[in-house]
Amino acid sequence: MRILIISDIHSNWPALAAVQEPFDVCLCVGDLVEYGPQPIEVIQWVRERALHCVRGNHDHGTAQNIDVFGVGGFRYLTMATRHSTIELLNADDRRYLADLPTVKLFTLAGKRYLMVHASPRDPLDEYVPADAAQWATRIAGFAVDYVLVGHTHQQFSMDVGKTKVINPGSLGLQRDGNPMARYAIIDNGQIELKQIEYDYEATVAALGNTSFDLKAKQMLADVYRTGRYVHPTTGVNGHTEMNGSYAKVKAIA
Repeated sequence: MRILIISDIHSNWPALAAVQEPFDVCLCVGDLVEYGPQPIEVIQWVRERALHCVRGNHDHGTAQNIDVFGVGGFRYLTMATRHSTIELLNADDRRYLADLPTVKLFTLAGKRYLMVHASPRDPLDEYVPADAAQWATRIAGFAVDYVLVGHTHQQFSMDVGKTKVINPGSLGLQRDGNPMARYAIIDNGQIELKQIEYDYEATVAALGNTSFDLKAKQMLADVYRTGRYVHPTTGVNGHTEMNGSYAKVKAIA
């Protein structure tokens, strides 16, 4: 059995569409929405193709219309894209996100799986790095073969006792300086961590069809192109620039 594992798509349809892996089963570890410009296409794909999906913190925030305040970084981008995302979705889309479980235990091909976006201790928000000792405390008491997580946007696979903990990385929004999309494959027990190029300029162009403010469009354009958040700098005449992206994004705003 060939299992495709995806997470943290964040409304980046070109990144998701670039995954052309053959698979028997797709498992999605949450955060379908926010940040990116095309949540409708992402939700439709996951609804049609994922056997199991859990709710991420951004799915929860969109589904429940939770107010957030941020003055910089990814927290600002959450604030800047949440209500625009809600406006794009219909009631059925938001109900789908709200109904996603926060924890999923299941058996597949004779193996036991635990799937949670962040951690079993805090399914939506806890940030646990790729550290076997920390994961050992989080999964103690779970008699499973695989634990699938997301949230950190860090791709890894590690053995924690008899359990394999896998984070497929973020498919749609990178933070480590590499803009390539990430995902994982389990093929008859063999784990493959993968990364692929995708047309991130198509994602940048799609920002022009959103109601995101110009600052958010600038920031996101740099994230998609560089694979990391770029701090704003003060440009000529006091304008805020994002490492050269200002003119390019202004044209599509």
